[in-house]
Amino acid sequence: MSIRMNLKLAVLPAVIMTGLVANPLHAETLKMSSWVPPTHFVYTQILEPWTKDVEKVTEGRVKVEILPKALGTPPQHWELARKGVADITWGNFTYEPDRFKSIWFAEMPFAGSDAKAQSIALWNSYNKHLKADPAYGGIKLLSVGMFGPGIFNHGSKALATLDDLKGQKIRMGGPIQQVLLEGLGAVPVSAPATKAYEMLESKVLDGSLHTPESVVNFRLTEKLPHHTMIENGLYGATFFLTMNEGKWNKLSDADKTAIDKISGEAFAAKWGEAFNQQNSDAEKKLTEAGHTFTPAAPELMTKIGEIRSKMLTDWEPAAKTAGIADPKALLADFEADYKALAGK
Repeated sequence: MSIRMNLKLAVLPAVIMTGLVANPLHAETLKMSSWVPPTHFVYTQILEPWTKDVEKVTEGRVKVEILPKALGTPPQHWELARKGVADITWGNFTYEPDRFKSIWFAEMPFAGSDAKAQSIALWNSYNKHLKADPAYGGIKLLSVGMFGPGIFNHGSKALATLDDLKGQKIRMGGPIQQVLLEGLGAVPVSAPATKAYEMLESKVLDGSLHTPESVVNFRLTEKLPHHTMIENGLYGATFFLTMNEGKWNKLSDADKTAIDKISGEAFAAKWGEAFNQQNSDAEKKLTEAGHTFTPAAPELMTKIGEIRSKMLTDWEPAAKTAGIADPKALLADFEADYKALAGK
């Protein structure tokens, strides 16, 4: 055998190994279930870029494929990941309110208007306090997010005073919003945001609770021309990005570390930045369309504050039952983190 042939044979294994590293033949492909269409900004600006980052930071060893169709309804997505029906999911804690009572504090009035600050503060709260709640166990929580200030939106008038709200049929999406509306004299109507248009069209609703971006993204611009601005929000919403624990445990330590770096606080920040931009763009678009933005009257703000205080009083024993040693400290830490982060 020639010297040249011997050299080729000696180099061949190294070439093969190099190819395996650069182009892994056995990449772990994780299936992600998402319940918004691929045109929605959560998909295009948050989820899809994160999946690309996962592949990049793991050097192709881990890939995330967003399935073309959701594997269940939005409220099922925590369980879809926990049971391994999907490897990765995202969703809204509000959809299972009784299960996640410990996180209610972040959905009450005055939780903030800066979604980025909210989201990072909530991630800090999870790591410092919420992990003690068994409801979050049996799964890998990759990150969390919030969506900024929920506000009143109405079809024919501003809801600036308590008298304005009396008897008004308002769409809402959870128990915190229900307590708020009932306490303010309105009539809460439970329905998903996707049903708001047809219910407004048929006069089943007079108004609906949304963030500004939701008014635009759910195509409600023509149906809801009046908006009531509540300083630091009438209500909030909390979201999760989660992974099946068994799938997570099968990843190498190096890949876990890499994915953690682009998840957690980093993902929360990007989530919040996207919602901040969407809310800002929506307010501009709605203003240009001739919509009215009316600040809540002092009496309405006072009443909302009173309802919030009662909510917190009722929430504290429920949070303790869920495993939170000091609910007051949890709330104080969240508020301090938000204040330090807001506007940055």
